[in-house]
Amino acid sequence: MIVPLNSSLSSSIPPWTIHTSRSAGTNKSLRPTASLIPTPDSNSLPQQSSIRKCECYDMYKQVVPFAEAWAWQKSILEDRKTLIDDNQDGSDTLIMLQHQPVYTLGTASTENNLNFDVKDPPFPLYHTERGGEVTYHGPGQLVMYPIMNLRFHKMDLHWYLRALEEVVIRVLSSVFDLKASRVTGLTGVWVGDNKLAAIGIRVSRWLTYHGLALNVSTDLSPFSRIVPCGIKDRGVGSIKGLLSDSWSMSDGELIDIAHESLLKEFCDVFQVELSHQPVSSLLRLPKRKQ
Repeated sequence: MIVPLNSSLSSSIPPWTIHTSRSAGTNKSLRPTASLIPTPDSNSLPQQSSIRKCECYDMYKQVVPFAEAWAWQKSILEDRKTLIDDNQDGSDTLIMLQHQPVYTLGTASTENNLNFDVKDPPFPLYHTERGGEVTYHGPGQLVMYPIMNLRFHKMDLHWYLRALEEVVIRVLSSVFDLKASRVTGLTGVWVGDNKLAAIGIRVSRWLTYHGLALNVSTDLSPFSRIVPCGIKDRGVGSIKGLLSDSWSMSDGELIDIAHESLLKEFCDVFQVELSHQPVSSLLRLPKRKQ
């Protein structure tokens, strides 16, 4: 049974320079390092002159039901819209977590890409309003949900999608020495023919939600029950599956390393400073109608 919850775009944008610096110290407040982001007019212009605050709800070691995380995003989104109506500027927000096993469908999804009966799915199946096709979320996969006001970054969905890709590309290159890339005409991050990061977003009044998912130590077998992102001629992969034998780390250690680097590169690419918030405050958010 599909549980209703109520785009992917690509363009030719010059690639970012890959930065290999590592963050240091605690992660209580992460500040971006000098990072130049290209615009359509230049490959080397700073995207914004000031650093924006980004509230961070970091649950990266927790496995959270999809519906619960979706409700949090929706509530924060509606609060931000209210601030816009009152001509106020709310900070950006980032939620980071793992999910319980789940399949999600985007606005472009068709049941032809499901290799199971929708009335009897192997895991919960949700129809969402994000762009893109079907994907899988599960333990070992780090999910980032940025809720950002693009009025204070760049009012360009192509730019935003490429920026999310850039965060992952930098992580894979600088920390894991994996040669990651984009694929023309597709959204996401790839190593060879294997997709390691899926991206699906929704934007309302230039406020973003949904986001990206990076396979770190994910069990990839549930992907065999779908055509991931509707792409039939390419596969999916994980960081763990692509690392050489010289990386003798537990799944938990890989998650820790990927988590730290994702936060650092997110700050650099979007020029934000993270302000870590108590997760308990999410539980007090008002429930929104779906």
